[in-house]
Amino acid sequence: MNAIDPPWTTLVDAASLAAALAAALAAAAPRLLDARATASTAPRLVDARFSLADPQSGAAQYAAGHLPGAVYADLNRDLSDLSRQGHGRHPLPDSDAFAATLGRWGIGPDTQVVVYDAGDGSMAAARLWWLLRLIGHRRVAVLDGGLAAWQAAAQPVVADPPQVQALPPYPGRFDLAQVADADEIAARLGQAPGWLIDARAGERYRGEVEPLDRVAGHVPGALNRPFALNLRDGRFRPAAELRAELQPLLGAHAPGDAVVMCGSGVTACHLALAFEVAGLGGVRVFADSWSGWSSDPSRPVERS
Repeated sequence: MNAIDPPWTTLVDAASLAAALAAALAAAAPRLLDARATASTAPRLVDARFSLADPQSGAAQYAAGHLPGAVYADLNRDLSDLSRQGHGRHPLPDSDAFAATLGRWGIGPDTQVVVYDAGDGSMAAARLWWLLRLIGHRRVAVLDGGLAAWQAAAQPVVADPPQVQALPPYPGRFDLAQVADADEIAARLGQAPGWLIDARAGERYRGEVEPLDRVAGHVPGALNRPFALNLRDGRFRPAAELRAELQPLLGAHAPGDAVVMCGSGVTACHLALAFEVAGLGGVRVFADSWSGWSSDPSRPVERS
């Protein structure tokens, strides 16, 4: 039985995580093993630090110091399949390949997973949170405030790689009903506002600047909710505050009818997590997002 009951499914704070790791270490001490990495009651920690400007920096930072027992997830290699064409800058990984990756990390159906990045969860901890939910795993949470919050709480980091007992591939497949594709987006362009919400910064949404993709602007009719508005001092704002701001964006749409997007399907997952924290779970993700949509010149673009 997993020691964390009820499971963490959205966010976990540094103090709670530290207490769970300490309890697992104490329980496993007689076995003289790295309990943080191997004990069945310990959360599996995954470091998802990544930089779009320097894709190698996340792995280098992990090697220099990470939470005890954490494995490393690379956004480009583990959380995307860059060989897929026409699906934006970070296409979804193959479901079977992702299941095998989870097995190598020692993640099974009963494993409590905690994902973190350098700070606010937007690069790319929330992406892994969403991918795990997509494959059917519910025991997954993002460390609120990430490594910065962990270190601010005077908790340790280590440089040694963890000892991980690999498992068979995760017994699940992506539920693609949770994923919106470009055809669906095109078919819904005439619907009332609130069904599509863009998590990019306002200047990119409005088309004033575009540092990454071939065309500036947004999908016609999409509303803008920059993911940074979900945060205060690098951590998620309280659920009630998020709900008060996110609920009106939906208009007459139920959360399950809404789709979130961003530049390449990464910070959209941060917005999906914010909806979940707010008690408005069920929003879907346009995985191709703006980079995929704008790659086809026949698709309409709006600037405002």
